[in-house]
Amino acid sequence: MSSGNNKGLGKAEVRLKWDPSPWDRPAHHLDIITATYSADAPYGNPVYIVHYDSRSPDGTINMSRHSQTGQGFGYVEAVTIELDRLAPSFARVVVGVAIHQNTGPKTFGDISNAGVLVLDGYTELLTDDFGRIAGFAAGTVAEFTRNPTGTWEFHKMLRGFNDDPMAFSMTMGSA
Repeated sequence: MSSGNNKGLGKAEVRLKWDPSPWDRPAHHLDIITATYSADAPYGNPVYIVHYDSRSPDGTINMSRHSQTGQGFGYVEAVTIELDRLAPSFARVVVGVAIHQNTGPKTFGDISNAGVLVLDGYTELLTDDFGRIAGFAAGTVAEFTRNPTGTWEFHKMLRGFNDDPMAFSMTMGSA
């Protein structure tokens, strides 16, 4: 799916929400993870990964909001991806969400009111509640690919994984 115009996608934003844990339970901690792939190996190892404690080396992918508890109103975590500024050497960007497992095993089905929103400017590209991957601890949500003309396109990519966040970040873009 493209943005509906000939220039493709420019600046995408991925937002994440979830309800905090009950007061007598450890906090749920979810993270947006973004991986970039080169034109030479679009399904190989990521060139770099952006998560809660990092940003892309060139400043094109930035975590603008981060939550470790889900507390707040609406979407409490967000990453901005400036696709139109990514170097021509990049052909693919995959975005996923992982649940930290340090307080015991959790899946998306264990997290109430979880959801993801993907935007291109003000245009909504995807809204999802993780229902299709409820039994998984991590999942991909979006794929952005550069087509032969150099413009970026969006593809919904809901796939579940049961890896911890570090292992997931290395395998989330595999074919």
